[in-house]
Amino acid sequence: MDFASLMSKELSKASSSVPSDKKYISRREAEEQRRKAYLEEQKRLEEERAAKAAEKRRREEEAAAEARAREEKRRKLAEEQRARKAAKEAEEERARRRRLGLPEVPPTAENEEKEKEKKKQEEEAWDEDDEWGLGEDARRDIPDDELTTKLRSLGEPALLFGEDHSARLRRYRTALRRERGLALPTGPIETSLPPVEEKDMKVPPKAPPASDRKARRFLFRQLASYFNMVLREWEAALAREDNADTFAGQAARKACSSSKETMRPLFRKFETGDLDEEILSAIVEIVHAAQERRYVDANDGYLRLSIGKAAWPIGVTMVGIHERSAREKLHDGERGHIMGSEITRKYLQSIKRCLTFAQVRWPPEDVRQLMG
Repeated sequence: MDFASLMSKELSKASSSVPSDKKYISRREAEEQRRKAYLEEQKRLEEERAAKAAEKRRREEEAAAEARAREEKRRKLAEEQRARKAAKEAEEERARRRRLGLPEVPPTAENEEKEKEKKKQEEEAWDEDDEWGLGEDARRDIPDDELTTKLRSLGEPALLFGEDHSARLRRYRTALRRERGLALPTGPIETSLPPVEEKDMKVPPKAPPASDRKARRFLFRQLASYFNMVLREWEAALAREDNADTFAGQAARKACSSSKETMRPLFRKFETGDLDEEILSAIVEIVHAAQERRYVDANDGYLRLSIGKAAWPIGVTMVGIHERSAREKLHDGERGHIMGSEITRKYLQSIKRCLTFAQVRWPPEDVRQLMG
């Protein structure tokens, strides 16, 4: 091999070992790279704007749906109020005509349909007085003359001041229960619901559907009997203590008395069956957990009912024109709207006080189920 071939071989090796990366790039390549980076940044910003716009549209649609639901509920309430007002006026007109001896107003086809529907609902309903075993007197409407005779035969006044026909009928049925030796409702809070024995107070995990009137009625009896039992035990525990002169004793007695007063509206709702489904489901969950001595779970149910799952922002959430990160999470989840009503807030707080006493009166086997 001659010198020329050796030299060419070495030169070829040296040229192949030179790195392919350029130390310098041209202006055209630099501009191309900047253009690509700019386009990628613009694409990312456009995607973020589209996501924010979609989130804003979603929140607006949710707000519009809530507004429509509120408007529909308001419309239904207005219709029900008008229907009740019309029914009351018609009843007053019929009573006036009966009092004056005038002939009855011939019912229209629409009124006949409403009367049939009302009678059908009354037949299907679980009449509270029939639970006492009063028979025919529990269901039928007794005329005024006959009702006066029956009240006087039981030693009751024929008419009290400011008493209407329905109040007289309730008073007659109460006197009839007393006459027949049937047990009257007992407890710190008086109620027309018949009491349930302690062995039958265990409520189901979930409230029965509204279509099952008998199960609903029995559930309301269970809840009323359970809360009356807790309040009765609370009063007995306070009576056994000798700290009535101390500040703690006076505060405990005041809390018990306040709980009794604020839970009366809840008992009235139990009697009429007019309780919000969300509140009823939560109360059933709380009472079921308390009866199983799972007080932490009962407290969790109370917290979900009272404050919901809504985010609670603390401090300033908007300090400039730009939206802060993760602020959209404040609009997610349920909203704690139950506490908006003062009456509802008070009897829910009374339920929480009953839970606090119940875990002392009936302590759990698992200490981890004690509320803090």
